[in-house]
Amino acid sequence: MNTIHVFGLGAGDFEQLPVGIYRKLKRVHPLFLRTKEHPAVKGLREEGIAFVSFDDVYEKHGQFADVYAEIAKRLTDEAKRGDVFYAVPGHPLVAERTVQLLFEAEQSGACRVVIEGGQSFLDALFAALRIDPVEGFQLLDATAFRGDEWSPSLHAVFCQVYDSFVASNVKLSLMEQLPDEYPVYIVTAAGTTAEQVKRVPLYELDRQTALDNLTSVYVPPVQDESLLYHRFETLRRVIAALRGPNGCPWDRKQTHASLKRYLLEEAYELLEAIDENDDDHMVEELGDVLLQVMLHAQIGADRGQFSIDDVIRTLTAKMIRRHPHVFGDATAETAEQVVENWEAIKQKEKGSERAKSILADIPKSLPGTMRAYELQKQAAKAGFDWDDAAPIWKKVEEEMAEFRAAASGARRNELIGEFGDWLFALINLARHYDIQPEEALQMANDKFARRFAYIEEQVRKSGRPIASFSLAELDRFWDEAKEQERQEG
Repeated sequence: MNTIHVFGLGAGDFEQLPVGIYRKLKRVHPLFLRTKEHPAVKGLREEGIAFVSFDDVYEKHGQFADVYAEIAKRLTDEAKRGDVFYAVPGHPLVAERTVQLLFEAEQSGACRVVIEGGQSFLDALFAALRIDPVEGFQLLDATAFRGDEWSPSLHAVFCQVYDSFVASNVKLSLMEQLPDEYPVYIVTAAGTTAEQVKRVPLYELDRQTALDNLTSVYVPPVQDESLLYHRFETLRRVIAALRGPNGCPWDRKQTHASLKRYLLEEAYELLEAIDENDDDHMVEELGDVLLQVMLHAQIGADRGQFSIDDVIRTLTAKMIRRHPHVFGDATAETAEQVVENWEAIKQKEKGSERAKSILADIPKSLPGTMRAYELQKQAAKAGFDWDDAAPIWKKVEEEMAEFRAAASGARRNELIGEFGDWLFALINLARHYDIQPEEALQMANDKFARRFAYIEEQVRKSGRPIASFSLAELDRFWDEAKEQERQEG
């Protein structure tokens, strides 16, 4: 098996090339360079060292991944005829994707790869920036950067900032988390006589002309804690502190049971914000719901039972498992097909619980109208449902008649039962017309509150106490409120 020898040209000029690497380059053939755009290449030419560069490959492709794949393929094809010698900027094992692809080729038996050494650009960059990586350091590929990969508490260096397009992608991702004026440093040709370090505000990162294949961008660690309030890690630390030995007495006192009412309250306040179509209110209320999740998870962690990591891991696994049309080979063209797949997967997962009632998974803690709706919907999936509305209307009328009869003298428990049956039938009618009864009732509640507020306003304007008004007078105000709503809406 032939060998591909990989050399690092270092980060600086030809004079900084290690003697051992220089001597090897003098006698090897054929020598390939990933790019001739490097400070040491001029010296190679002056020394009479012949080479072939792959710069033409960059002109053929619009994606770096395709460039690197073709370079690796050309090298492995060359290796079929004999040993190959390949030189890259910096060190072969630092930010050099082509070398990683060669390692993959080696694993498949296409060639043997030997790393001959070289100096990384990182040493020169640390020196130029006067930073110590032992404090915490992160190296990121600017051409494939995602915002969630960045750790703001570490020294961060973005390599391969070739041009303003790449710089713009980095800038926009960071500006989602940092102020526009946050200082960043553009480092060009670190370790060479042309070295430059320029401090610029983040928003100007892609407006600089000195961006090329020798450019890196340094982002200092974030020191201002308030800039990290949006990070999940910060929230997690805050909740742990609230529940900690020196935390808040109220938070430390809470249990899963004591927090139940607050979770329900916050969920309903979120629903109100959604109904109001108020984004700011939604942000606040979503935060309050998340607070309840975090508190329950921290209580679990304090007791050694489970943590927020377990919650997230379980949820992520479930989402991937139940969306095979996204994360697997299944297909689902409509929302209805997605629901069908979800239910089928859910039943398969429950396997051994097949003998359990199909209604067992509907929580008893749901509000009555919501639970009735879900019970009926689940039973309908099993075929226990009418095909049209006519028999449902008849059932509503029957239950109303039974309630009216019970109201004339039945015992209280019987009266409550008949009223419940009537409500249950009404909810079934709502389900047939695709109406969420809880939503409909909340709309009716809001309507009543608005109209009654109008009555109160008219009473205040009169200067009389409300008790002095007859029902007919108050009802006239009610009709005025209805008419006003009709005209406005």
